[in-house]
Amino acid sequence: MPDTAAVSYLRTSSATNVGGDSDVRQRLAIAAFADAQGFAVVREFYDAAVKGGDPIDVRPGFASLLQWCDENAVRTILVENASRFSRDLIVQETGHAMLKARGIKLIAADDPDAFTSDTPTATLIRQILGAVAQFEKAALVAKLRGARERKRAATGRCEGNLKGYDRTRPELVAAAHALRGAPLRTIAGTLAIQGFTTSTGRPFSAAQVARLLRYEPASELAAIRLDTAALDC
Repeated sequence: MPDTAAVSYLRTSSATNVGGDSDVRQRLAIAAFADAQGFAVVREFYDAAVKGGDPIDVRPGFASLLQWCDENAVRTILVENASRFSRDLIVQETGHAMLKARGIKLIAADDPDAFTSDTPTATLIRQILGAVAQFEKAALVAKLRGARERKRAATGRCEGNLKGYDRTRPELVAAAHALRGAPLRTIAGTLAIQGFTTSTGRPFSAAQVARLLRYEPASELAAIRLDTAALDC
């Protein structure tokens, strides 16, 4: 691959944002930057409904990105901004260090020097921006938690994105409970094989599986049991 070849990395934190304008906005920002700077985006990788605090090595999309870059000798990753890479300061810094050790450049379209510059000032600014993004995330989570608690107090029910699955998709809840004991990502993969996916056709995330397991399975479906011994690997 030529030196101008690059891959783009997109990420959305919430399942509710998947299919919205988040990925469109990120894609347009990266494309505009690539055109202006002479990069050729040869492949796109997208982690949908993956939290910004998740380590990069456990993100399915980013893991595929790294493997593809190694196999095709592409050494540049473009993101819309630093928070799309991670909103967690520690994950951001350790992830950037890992990529640098592998000879891979990480470039933010809104600030090309955010990751590539190694001056003390640039490092400080990167850390400050990461800390600000982490604070904003924590503040938003706190606000949403308060709203959920108020709604739960008023209505007796508030289950987020999986609200009502025990009523609307009891077979899904029963299938998830039948796999209880296996790793959450293994349960998500097995559910997908069985035909249980999100509304966008993607496997459930580990966090979504954990919330599924909080529901009580319907009595008529609770008898479903699968042998999960071979799944725990």
